[in-house]
Amino acid sequence: MSIFRRPDYQSDATQFINQLKAQRPELDNQQQAGRALLWDKQVDSELWRDYRAGRVAQQPYVYQNHG
Repeated sequence: MSIFRRPDYQSDATQFINQLKAQRPELDNQQQAGRALLWDKQVDSELWRDYRAGRVAQQPYVYQNHG
């Protein structure tokens, strides 16, 4: 152990979260279920490949008329 080592600091927010997780152990499972509902989606790579292939390059000045 180093003589220069400082005690581990935990912010008030970290202490609150740790206390909340200790009081409600099911919170982690609920959080993972919520994340799976909104963010963890299967990506169709073929559909994205077609989407990217169909893009049209933007002209340098989008408000200029070419007619």
